[in-house]
Amino acid sequence: MKLEYLKRIRVLVITFLIMQVIHSQHLEAHIDSVLVNVFKDKNGPGGVFLVAKNGKLNYRKAFGKSNIELDVDMVPDNVFQIGSMTKQFTAIAIMMLEEQGKLNVNDVVSKFIPDYPNGNNITLHHLLTHTSGIKDFTKMKSIMSIAKEDLTPKELVDFFKNEPVEFKSGEKFEYNNSGYVVLGYIIELVSGNTYEDFIETNIFEKLAMNNSRYASDRAIVKKRAYGYHNRGAFTNKMYVSLSIPYASGSLMSTVDDMLKWQEAINNNLLVSRNTKDKVFSKNKLNNGEQFTYGYGWHLKDIDGVPTREHGGSVFGFKSMSVYVPSLDIYVIGFSNCDCNSPTQVTRDITSLVIKNFK
Repeated sequence: MKLEYLKRIRVLVITFLIMQVIHSQHLEAHIDSVLVNVFKDKNGPGGVFLVAKNGKLNYRKAFGKSNIELDVDMVPDNVFQIGSMTKQFTAIAIMMLEEQGKLNVNDVVSKFIPDYPNGNNITLHHLLTHTSGIKDFTKMKSIMSIAKEDLTPKELVDFFKNEPVEFKSGEKFEYNNSGYVVLGYIIELVSGNTYEDFIETNIFEKLAMNNSRYASDRAIVKKRAYGYHNRGAFTNKMYVSLSIPYASGSLMSTVDDMLKWQEAINNNLLVSRNTKDKVFSKNKLNNGEQFTYGYGWHLKDIDGVPTREHGGSVFGFKSMSVYVPSLDIYVIGFSNCDCNSPTQVTRDITSLVIKNFK
C-alpha cells in the first residue's frame, strides 16, 4: 500500500515538472515571437532581453549583431551603454549618503553649491523627482558646443546653472537631465570621491557587477556592443564625450548585472527597507497633485498591475527595464541602435509574463 502511494506521488511530481517545462516553453515561444518581429534584420544591430521571476531566469536571448562591421553576432552577455537607467544608480547613491548622515533629500542645493542660482529654493528631492524647474541642458541649442568636450562636473553644471528656471520648484513634473547632473556633482562634493569611483566602489564592486562601469569610448571593454544610428542606412554612433551624460546617463552594464542590481534592491543590500519605501513612493506637486515618479524610477502600471520602470537613450543605444513588485518579475531589454527603442516591446513582454504568472 505504501509503495503504491509513493508511486502515485512520483507520477504527480513528474507530471508537475513536465507541465512546468511545457509552460516555460510556451512563454519562451510567445516572447520569441514578439522579439523576432522587432529584430527582423539578423545582419543589423540587435538587442538582448532577459526575463526573471523570483530572481531566477525565465528568458535570456540575444538578437542581431553586436558589431556590424566585423559581422559579430550579439550574445546575451554583451555590454551596453544604458543611458538614463543610470539615474537609478544616482538616486540610490544619494539615499546611501542620506543613510550615512552626510546629506538629506530636503537639503537645498545651495548647501552644497553656494553660488547655485535659486539654490535656496531647490532641494535634492526636487532634483530626484524632476520637479526642480531648472533648465534641461540636453534641450539647450548650445549643447553641441560642448558635446565633444571632456568637462569636469563643475564645468558641466556651470554650463546650464545660469539659465532661467522654467517653473517654480515643485510646481510641475518635467523630466530633467540637469537635475541628475547636479546630484552627481553633489555626490562628489559630499563623498570626496568622483561619481565614477563612488558607483564603482559602493555598488558595482559590492554587488559583483563585474561587467558594469562608467562608460568609455577609449577603454577596452570586453564584449562591448557597438552603437549605431539609422538615418536611411546604418552608421556608427556619433562621438559624444561621456563626461556630458555623466550621472544622468553614462553607465554601461549587461542584462545579467542589472538582474543583480534588481535583486540587491529587493533584498535591501544597499539601502534599508524604509529608505527603499521612500524611493518608490509616488510624490505630490505643490498643489497636492500626485505624479508617477519616485527617486530614479517611474511608478506606473501594466494591465492594472503596479510597476517600477525606467528607460534610457544615449547616442547609439536604448534601454528599458520593468519590475513588477507584486509578482517579483523583472524584464529588461537593451538595443545597440538608437533607431530601435525597446521601451514598448519590454512592456509588451512584461504584460505577457504577468498573464503567465497571475
